[in-house]
Amino acid sequence: MKLPELKIGDLTIKYPIILGAMGVGVTRSGLASAITNQGGLGVISGVNLGFKEPDFLSNRLEANLRAMRREIQKAKALSGGGHIGINFMVAMNSYAEHVKEAVKEGIDFIVSGAGIPTELPGLVKGSTTKIAPIVSSSKAAALIAKLWDRNYAVAPDAIVLEGIEAGGHLGFSKEDILEKKYDVLATIEQIKKVILPYEEKYNKKIPLIVAGGIFDGKDIAKVIAAGADGVQMATRFVATPECDAEDSFKRAYIAAKEEDVKIIISPVGMPGRAIQNPLLNKLDVGDKPPIKVCVNCLKTCDVRTTPYCISQALVHAVEGNVEDGLIFAGSNVYKVKGMQTVPEIFEELIAEVEAI
Repeated sequence: MKLPELKIGDLTIKYPIILGAMGVGVTRSGLASAITNQGGLGVISGVNLGFKEPDFLSNRLEANLRAMRREIQKAKALSGGGHIGINFMVAMNSYAEHVKEAVKEGIDFIVSGAGIPTELPGLVKGSTTKIAPIVSSSKAAALIAKLWDRNYAVAPDAIVLEGIEAGGHLGFSKEDILEKKYDVLATIEQIKKVILPYEEKYNKKIPLIVAGGIFDGKDIAKVIAAGADGVQMATRFVATPECDAEDSFKRAYIAAKEEDVKIIISPVGMPGRAIQNPLLNKLDVGDKPPIKVCVNCLKTCDVRTTPYCISQALVHAVEGNVEDGLIFAGSNVYKVKGMQTVPEIFEELIAEVEAI
């Protein structure tokens, strides 16, 4: 089997592999540009990018926008002007400001989940930026397509279908995740039927990109054979020199066993998948870590009732404090056996697909 090109409007991606954004700060310009340079589509995580800025705690929005501009510019430079995307959670505060600023910087592709991105088409209007919602079901895909059609007279440029095996926040109930009540191949077929009328109405192809548990060439070939146009991969690219996280974060992936992968409830209000560590051990017994400063990053978070500060926990993790940090990871993290470069992973994936 030969890997097809992925076309998102007038963007042509040599290999149909999109980097799944991991935040805070795990996927910045380093990893995003490395993926683009190998023929995929690199995506930056747009959540709290200003965590290293000196005024992050006192001036969060400006710190985040400043850092975001820098990361987009750097990714573009490192990839020789190649295509670069960014991911924004709908649940984040200042969502509109972030989207508008990314568009000004010439971002090529915006993917958006953790909520329904109802206002996204209006925020990119007049630009060439492509937009894709993240969905977990054909019902969600149908709702978003209908809303965008009715309110903005546009259709998605792509749709990302994220299944129950993904890392980070998941658009399912905790029970459905634990009981694995999900058929990704059936959902691919259902979504393709849902988007067909919009493809016909707007005379455009709406590629379907499948995420969650995609680890090797066999996984890629399976979903493409089922009708997907591409895949989104995140966990596989963490244990690489190009990944923007500290080495201890990467070592946590390499050391993880299958039984270490846990489902948690996030302050975002959604289940999430993470690696068991001292922080999760404390939370399991009701020991809440103190919140140093609330940076007001989430619409859904109430500092008076939240079990912990997710921003604080994710920053700890990416900076290498894996004892106190939240280490999001996909279900297949235990398959990561050691460090590889991004070119080595791409070479391996392409060879595995072509062998099928």
